[in-house]
Amino acid sequence: MAAAAARAGRPVQRQRQAARPQLHLCSLLSWACLSLNLPPPGNAAVYLLDDTGGLGSEFDGIGGLSGGGATSRLLVNYPEPYRSQILDYLFKPNFGASLHILKVEIGGDAQTTDGTEPSHMHYENDENYFRGYEWWLMKEAKKRNPNIKLIGLPWAFPGWIGCGDNWPYTCPDKTAYYVASWIHGAKVYHNLDIDYVGIWNERSYNKKYIQVLRQSLDKVGLKNVGIIAADGNWGIANDMLVDPYLNGAVEIIGAHYPGTLSSINAKKTQKKLWSSEDYSTVNNKIGGGCWARILNQNYINGNMTATIAWNLVASYYKELPFGQDGLMTAAEPWSGHYEVQSPIWITAHTTQFTQPGWHYLKTVGHLQKGGSYVALTDGKGNLTIIIETMTHDHSVCIRPPLPPFSVFQQNVTFKLQGSFKHIETLNVWHSKFDFVKNSSKFFTKLTEIKLINGSFSLQLKLDEICTITTISTGNRGSFPKTPVSKPFPKVYKDDFNVEAPPFSEAPNFADQTGVFEYFINYKDPGDHVFTLRQVVTQRPITWASDADQTISVIGDYKWKDLSVTCDVLIEEANTGGVFIAGRVNQGGQDVRHAAGLFFWIFANGSYIVTNDLRAEVVLASGQSGTHAGTWHTLTLSIKDNLAHGLLNGNLLWKGVRVLKPYNGWAAIGTHTFELAQFDNFRIQAS
Repeated sequence: MAAAAARAGRPVQRQRQAARPQLHLCSLLSWACLSLNLPPPGNAAVYLLDDTGGLGSEFDGIGGLSGGGATSRLLVNYPEPYRSQILDYLFKPNFGASLHILKVEIGGDAQTTDGTEPSHMHYENDENYFRGYEWWLMKEAKKRNPNIKLIGLPWAFPGWIGCGDNWPYTCPDKTAYYVASWIHGAKVYHNLDIDYVGIWNERSYNKKYIQVLRQSLDKVGLKNVGIIAADGNWGIANDMLVDPYLNGAVEIIGAHYPGTLSSINAKKTQKKLWSSEDYSTVNNKIGGGCWARILNQNYINGNMTATIAWNLVASYYKELPFGQDGLMTAAEPWSGHYEVQSPIWITAHTTQFTQPGWHYLKTVGHLQKGGSYVALTDGKGNLTIIIETMTHDHSVCIRPPLPPFSVFQQNVTFKLQGSFKHIETLNVWHSKFDFVKNSSKFFTKLTEIKLINGSFSLQLKLDEICTITTISTGNRGSFPKTPVSKPFPKVYKDDFNVEAPPFSEAPNFADQTGVFEYFINYKDPGDHVFTLRQVVTQRPITWASDADQTISVIGDYKWKDLSVTCDVLIEEANTGGVFIAGRVNQGGQDVRHAAGLFFWIFANGSYIVTNDLRAEVVLASGQSGTHAGTWHTLTLSIKDNLAHGLLNGNLLWKGVRVLKPYNGWAAIGTHTFELAQFDNFRIQAS
């Protein structure tokens, strides 16, 4: 997950379908003016593109990150054909973003930004390589692009990893075994080859653990899996320069939100440098412009040869932290609605016309009057040039801010030398951000350029991105109009009666602390054979401030008046407790401070009604007669500022005043990290 300081404001989303106008000489119409068979303007700055002196660094690709955490949670619930369409926009070559890299979270049962992702080993003697959805997502990406690179990174770890200490490095052998098992399981159970693995997201690294992990991977036949470290800042390079064993263990130095800059020592290592997490900006018009600058300037300023966006797809409730920070948005599986925003098309400007293994030219850099350009080649005569003149809201995603542009337009001439001087024509793809008239147009194919004596000229305006390339296979890609956006259904129910569930979590439930999985209760021959069970019994080694309680939210954040009913089973005798809730107003890394109306029952025969998840503000309490091992039915009803609760169909309490919050999700959960089951969940909202 990103450092919070790197994530900024959230302007209103816009999506515009690009038309395909003809390019007329010097008739700008908000487009770049590309000279056709004319000499360059007298005031044009000239930039050479030349491979005579050799090539620059090898390009490693552009990627997206699913995780950190639970950012693809709602995607798996989408009906077909919409789910496949979303995946095509992300991964299908020459169609939409055409990503080269997919990075996923190695689930650790803990809150890691917008939810929890289940571990493949909840306990030390437990292994299950079918939990969660990241396995499925990686297979879908590989199905579309067999060459896509796969990366795994832990954000959190199950509690048993720490050997009694809340630290994954206390027992490095055990932690390395845990990570290696995930990589091995990916291959054995899903035929997935993981290319790279990280250490611990944005947390301090441990030199001994990195070396133990390298040795462990080698011992079990995973020598081809490279280690990326340390997924924070560039500090690990300082140690790598003086520690040959550490230097040998780390293949790639990865930093998060580097502001397009790397360190002197990182460059001295001569290792590949990656921005292994970047972007993290709301995916509207400004977010796309931010992404355009990053993709060019990470290499120009910092020699970073790969950039990975957090997050891949904003497929989580938008009111969770950093809502809509994906390359696109798919947060309504109940309606099928999704949105393809500007970051998808900005990505395409690079990914559809380059591939990992190409090389940057040494002749890249900043335009004299603002903006930047890069050029890449496959070494076989192909050339791709990407130019950006983005100016707005620099502070959104580049630190430190860039200086202001000196002009609103500029004339430039590119002169091709070396093996490129005989190129006669180039294809052109263009995007224009219009922040005033809201008439932005993205990834439009324009008329090809005919070069004169190996040169071509452009008149560039602000907030444009242009790809000029020998590659002719570019394709915007499109599907029929998506279904209309609709709110979460006001009447919703789930009995969890799925004998062979496609995923381990129930649709639309978003676990915020703990893990709620489908469960077959063989001990109950009656109405509760198939249930939803909270399974984490030990506090994980956390990445965020997980609550002391477990909770999974669902529904429409705007809900005010609603009735929630659920059958519940407390499994912990004496100390166990469960709740249902409404108007829950916080989740993600803020879940610890969630308010709402919570109706609790306990194994000791009591109940409470609280105004918060931490049960510090008690609004009512009394005896319920409840105990562990018996199914009970709870009903919570909220109308205006009053609420009442039923136990097994009988009124247990009433007249509780609800002053705040005014709206929020429905939820289920447990009093501690404990086993408990839920069944026959129903919501009626008004």
